[in-house]
Formats: sequence, C-alpha cells, structure tokens
Amino acid sequence: MDRPSLASKLILALAILAGVSFLAANRFALPETATIAWKGAGVALLALYAATRAKSLDGWLLTAVMALGATGDVLLETHGLVTGAVAFLAGHLTAIALYLRNRRPALTRSQLLLALLIVPATVITAWLLPADRAGAPGIALYSTGLALMAACAWISRFPRMSVGLGALMFVASDLLIFARAGPLEHNPWVGFAVWALYFAGQLRICLGVVGALARRDP
Repeated sequence: MDRPSLASKLILALAILAGVSFLAANRFALPETATIAWKGAGVALLALYAATRAKSLDGWLLTAVMALGATGDVLLETHGLVTGAVAFLAGHLTAIALYLRNRRPALTRSQLLLALLIVPATVITAWLLPADRAGAPGIALYSTGLALMAACAWISRFPRMSVGLGALMFVASDLLIFARAGPLEHNPWVGFAVWALYFAGQLRICLGVVGALARRDP
C-alpha cells in the first residue's frame, strides 16, 4: 500500500485546518479577497493532496474533481451562483467518469434501488425549493448532475461510508443552498450547515478515493 509522504500529510492537515476554520470566517472583519481565498483554500489544498497521491488516471480525475470544486467555491463569490454552478457541474461530470470507471461488480437490490431513487428525489426536491420559480428549471438541471454524481458514487467500488456518504452530504449541502432561497431564507444556521456538510463531504470523498487507490496502486 502506498504511504503518504510527510509533505502530503502536511498538505492534508492544512486543508482540514482551512476548511474547518472557515466556519468562523464571518467573525473576522477581513477584506473580501482574503475571505474568498480562505473559502477556496480548503478544497484547493485537498486537490493538491490528491495530486501528491495520484499514480493513475483515477488519481488525476480525483484531483480535477477537487480542483473544480475549489474553483466553484471562489466563483460563487466573485461571479455569482450561475458561474459557480457551472464549475461545480463540471466537477460532478468528472466525478461521474471516475465512479463509472470504478463500478462495483455486483449490487444488492436495496443498493441499486437507493441509487435509482437518489436522482428523482434530489431533482424534484431542488426544483420545489426556490421561492423564485424562474430559477427552478436551472436548479433542476444542475441538480440532475449533482444527483447522478451521488448515485454513481454509491454504486462505485469506493467505500460507501466515506465516498458514498460524502457525496450524499454534498447533495444535502446544495439542497440547503436552494432552501435558503425559499423556506429557510431567514434561518441563520443554514449557512453554517451548508459549509459543514460541503467540506466534510469533499473531505470524505477525497480520503475515501485516495485510500482505495493507494490499496489498488501500491
């Protein structure tokens, strides 16, 4: 099994520190550029960590997934929801390619059923949430890519309790974003939950895939 170098361990520790500490970012009167950089740092460092561990195409696909996620984090702040969503959607499509390259050889009926339910449940919920109905079709389109990513993660050979659960946490985070434009508009805890679920999900995905690939590609 491939063991992480000291540099890789340090990068991972910095990624976790950046991601977790961003939960307290609103307590500091920082310049906007500093806050944006702080937000992007956590997942960007996960991308760097994945790159230091990559030994195959799958490793580089994971690196791209994390890098696109970090790009989306920044673009959401600098260019708005639509541009940020495009970067995230590109990340979801890359993740789908990674997961389909690593399909689980056999699925139980319940596992397959859950994977099939993730897509319509996510898309319908996302479509119903925003108060501004003009944006609902675009949200549903994005959510289709998001849900397919989570379903493919669930049926991949990567550990479900890390990668599969991480993908579902990503789904939950995005649904809360859409709910913030609707029924949860004035709930102060939503922003905290969005980031906590998102970063924890990305971390679980990254560590789960890296660990599985390290066992496969010693």
